[in-house]
Amino acid sequence: MYFPVRANRGTGDYSVFKDLASNSPQIPQLALKITAFFTRETLMECTVRWTGLSGMTFVAETGSGHLVTMDGAPEGGGRNLAPRPMEVVLAGTGGCTAYDVVVILRKSGQDVRGCEVTLKSERAEKDPKVFTKVHFHFTVRGRNLKPNVVERAIKLSHEKYCSASIMLEKTAELTHSFEIIDDLTEQPPAV
Repeated sequence: MYFPVRANRGTGDYSVFKDLASNSPQIPQLALKITAFFTRETLMECTVRWTGLSGMTFVAETGSGHLVTMDGAPEGGGRNLAPRPMEVVLAGTGGCTAYDVVVILRKSGQDVRGCEVTLKSERAEKDPKVFTKVHFHFTVRGRNLKPNVVERAIKLSHEKYCSASIMLEKTAELTHSFEIIDDLTEQPPAV
């Protein structure tokens, strides 16, 4: 069975795929895979709303339906109720690279049980106050982890897979370090 489908590429209108998935019981898995391909792999959306006249709090709603609150510093009119937008950029970069490292270690057959990355950054003094230096320190916990495999996972993340750190690299000097903590407990690895 053939379903002619045309998306409005570049306009952000991929609702036709969602309609196809919900209205075509013969091919829901295919339609969902197509939707996932276009929405997760090539298109991201986010709406950011200012919450009101007093303060500088903003709420972002992501395309996946999650909310992130951001606020400014008091000296900039904010009330320090949430992370600053640039802190969210830094946190997103940490999440992106930590995700990659865990996936790569698992695929490499490593018994990884924890991964934490601390990012320390410097920003330009004048506007635009882009990141100029970011240091990533990974603490990876597991059983019998091989240092060369951990180092390779971090390198692959930063050179090939982590979109956020690759974008930051356009303005910032990125450096990395890591430590391994051998987990001697008998707990099964975290899922």
